[in-house]
Amino acid sequence: MKYFLIAGEASGDLHAAHLIASIKQLDTQAEFRFLGGDLMAAQAGVAPIIHYKDMNYMGFADVVRHLGKILGFLGTARRAIDEWQPAALVLVDYPSFNLKVAKYAHNLGIPVHYFISPKVWVWKEWRVKDIRRYVDHMYCILPFEPEWYAERGYKASYVGNPTVQEIAQASRDFPGFADFIERYGLPARPVIALVPGSRVREIRDNLPLMLEAASRHPEYQAVVAGAPNIDDSLYREVMGEKAVPVLRDATYQLVHHARVALVTSGTATLETALLGTPQVACYRFNGSKWSYNFYRRLLTGKYVTLPNLITDEPIIPELLMHLCTVDSIDGHLTRLLADSDERAAMLDGYRRLADRLGTDECTATAARLIRESLQ
Repeated sequence: MKYFLIAGEASGDLHAAHLIASIKQLDTQAEFRFLGGDLMAAQAGVAPIIHYKDMNYMGFADVVRHLGKILGFLGTARRAIDEWQPAALVLVDYPSFNLKVAKYAHNLGIPVHYFISPKVWVWKEWRVKDIRRYVDHMYCILPFEPEWYAERGYKASYVGNPTVQEIAQASRDFPGFADFIERYGLPARPVIALVPGSRVREIRDNLPLMLEAASRHPEYQAVVAGAPNIDDSLYREVMGEKAVPVLRDATYQLVHHARVALVTSGTATLETALLGTPQVACYRFNGSKWSYNFYRRLLTGKYVTLPNLITDEPIIPELLMHLCTVDSIDGHLTRLLADSDERAAMLDGYRRLADRLGTDECTATAARLIRESLQ
């Protein structure tokens, strides 16, 4: 059977690669075409039609500047679907692009499966209308999402969270701290992990603040988690004289062994929580109070970060836009580095989070539901 997948970001490439592997276990004759990345290519055995790093635009202004390219990518995706006629289209998050492709495939009579719901419960709730029209099956990775969809007349399924599965698999092979620092040539000092995101704008906006806050604790070494699609030259440019090591392909190990992590808001906050490392969520963006107030009016929930959303409680600090300063980051960092009440409360919250997420069989469950719907 033929499957066409679209993932537009590094995290989507990872999750989709695991989904491809799970589909292959159920369908040994499966064939794949996709827009995505290197991890998907390794599982599918073919190169991406478009690599996600060429599609990775962030924010309204960035999208407008590259609108011609984005429309070209949409045309490429549509032509590929026309020519290949897959049995199913499987979309992974990335809603602005993917919902347009969903409409096109639906109009061709191709079943549309959506793995990892867009965060329409945060903002842009009007997208539910398109989901009802064009998406045949929605597989949610956050436990509150099916109920939210049901209240709006759409049936969705919770399949577990892929991050639970990925971290459970990765943690089996974690080295001890001594082996970790030896493997990566790091000094024998405790670590503050800096996880500034996978987009150029995120790194430019957040990494300098993270570095400055970490530098106030010279007894610790700061280490940056390098994103797979970002060249070392950008990190060197952004860090300047405060350059610290950048580790590639070792983010989970780095965060696991860190005393505290400074994390750009996104999937990495959930990964950090499941790895059991206290964290401060940072999202500077343009640092404007006006922007903060504007976006806050658009958001429908109390929280932004995944650990807080899933548990519906403020497990981790959310420092957004103008509230994200070196002083505010360091205030939390200082307390979390110590054996403080704040650290203990956060670790206790992580246990409630893990209980809420449940199963680590996410992609196996999603693959089974996709296969059953096609038989």
